Amino acid sequence: MAELATIARPYAEALFQVARQGDLNQWTAQVDELAAVASNAQLRQFAENPKVSGDQVFNLITSVVKVPLSDPAKNFLRTLIDNGRLAALPEIVEQFHVLKNAQSGVSDAKVYSAFPIDAAQLAELVSSLEKRFGRRLQATVEVDPELIGGVRVVVGDEVLDTSVRARLERMKVALTA
Repeated sequence: MAELATIARPYAEALFQVARQGDLNQWTAQVDELAAVASNAQLRQFAENPKVSGDQVFNLITSVVKVPLSDPAKNFLRTLIDNGRLAALPEIVEQFHVLKNAQSGVSDAKVYSAFPIDAAQLAELVSSLEKRFGRRLQATVEVDPELIGGVRVVVGDEVLDTSVRARLERMKVALTA
């Protein structure tokens, strides 16, 4: 089977082109909700059952989503179901976000911290990270106690790891070399 990213790319590009013509934020909310539902393992198992029709899968998904879907969003969902691409929906939405961020000049940053970060600390951290990475960042924080201290930042394929765990690993490598 082809790479999921390869399958998702044309769908994401088409979705982005349609979304740019309308309310981009509304589209973002709708596809985020659809991706969250489609990433459920039980739903995918139900959808892949050959005894289940596309209409049944469509009706189940539309009854579960919390955001009202526009007619174009329903058409998009129906197209994915009819083409057997429901499993690619989370990847499609991820690529959609990349296109959206590229247009607005913003990159997503995932900040892993050993401890919770308050809004003021996050604003200061994002400010210094924007200087470091040379672009505007939209940061989300995830607590990871295994870091012991410090932060690990992932922006696209770039990683900045200033955590205590990383420093200890570097010291371990230096001492055992």
